[in-house]
Amino acid sequence: MLTRDEWVARDLVGLADLAASGEVSRRDILMTAIREIERLNPALNAVVLTQFEQALDGLDQATATHRFSGLPYLIKDLHAPVRGMPLANGSERFKGTVFDFDSTTVARLRAAGLGLLGRSASPEFGLSIATESAAWGITRNPWNPDHGAGGSSGGAGAAVASGMLPAAHATDSGGSIRIPAAFNGVVGLKPTRALNAFGPHRGDPNFGLSHENAVSRSVRDTAALLDITAGPDSGCPYFTAKPDTPFETLIQRPPGRLKIGFITTMFHGPEIHPESRCAVEKTAKLLEDLGHDVIEAAPDFDSVALSSTMIRLLMASLAGLFVGLPSSDDKALEGFQEMTKEAIRFAQNTSLGEYLQRAALVNQHVRNLARFFDDYDVLLTASTNGPAPVHGTISMDHNDLDGFLDTLFEISPFSAAFNASGQPAISLPVHLTPGGLPIGVQLVGKFANDALILQLSAQLEAASAWQTIAPDRGA
Repeated sequence: MLTRDEWVARDLVGLADLAASGEVSRRDILMTAIREIERLNPALNAVVLTQFEQALDGLDQATATHRFSGLPYLIKDLHAPVRGMPLANGSERFKGTVFDFDSTTVARLRAAGLGLLGRSASPEFGLSIATESAAWGITRNPWNPDHGAGGSSGGAGAAVASGMLPAAHATDSGGSIRIPAAFNGVVGLKPTRALNAFGPHRGDPNFGLSHENAVSRSVRDTAALLDITAGPDSGCPYFTAKPDTPFETLIQRPPGRLKIGFITTMFHGPEIHPESRCAVEKTAKLLEDLGHDVIEAAPDFDSVALSSTMIRLLMASLAGLFVGLPSSDDKALEGFQEMTKEAIRFAQNTSLGEYLQRAALVNQHVRNLARFFDDYDVLLTASTNGPAPVHGTISMDHNDLDGFLDTLFEISPFSAAFNASGQPAISLPVHLTPGGLPIGVQLVGKFANDALILQLSAQLEAASAWQTIAPDRGA
């Protein structure tokens, strides 16, 4: 097995190169990941289900036909069926639910040889940006365990930042890749809508608001994983075409001189946390030094109305999951957390007309937002409004839906708009606060221009000294 220092010195691509050289066996790499999960997870609670023996057996039975054969990976406990692996969606009520098929994304990861070691933590149905649930407990931030790991891909973010493994599966319906990437100090790309397939169990998830991808320690890992998963699957209602050239090849090319707008406040004007503002300003300066045209400018759209409408459209989609469940009967809702109960009630009390009207309003606001990208190649914002908050700041254990959403958007005012627009958006780990908590910035590109966003991210990464591994707090 690898020593801790050898392990954290390499990203997923680096481990693949090491395995290909024959210097270290693929089994030793997988065993090192298992060792680090067993050592670090008791303090962080990032991994909530393991299948180590199955992964090792699969490696023994397979031939190393792919560069990533036997390398470690985790699948989030949300919206990602894995044949034979329980999927609870972060809910006590659904613990032990097993599917007999792989989702398209999981099937592609499996075909690439990745060793699926288990599931990472998610809050119930991914409804919160804090990974704290009745089903799995609190997931802690590896940089400071008194603070949260973000959500809803908090388990994935904490696992990667702590050094359990270099990359992990994640999902994003309102910032759930980018928020934990920012809070844990790793890279998190929400790809363009339908670049990654949704199927076969979902067609058009939540009007295309929901996405799948990964969090990772490097831009090249993000690109390499996207090369594995991108592309349409049979029967999909629509898709975004991937480039003819692999993303991993494209990021080795410079992005050219870009026109980049940046904003140091919230879209609707209020100031943001000074450390988030600092992160944006120093990134804007670095981009200028790299030869880009960097201008303080913001899209002209009603961000509050868009985010509010979009999140209520998303929550109303829960009605389709609970047809026939009498939400007025408290006994029928036993096993769900209070905020989940409130969301189900909200969903079932939303009329078809209201639901469709919200979809139309989202489209209207998105059209205004998108006009910004007629003149600019990229938008730079903070990823979040400040570093990860302490545990309990946003709680699923009450039924004040409006208050819950107000807190959510105060912490994360920049994410949801780009789920609504479907544009590629990435969080990059550019800054640490004086107290040692990560701060991220978000780069947003034009629809289907994921390659450019990854090229620009790779350029920033090469010119920076990002810290993507938290202090070792293991036993």
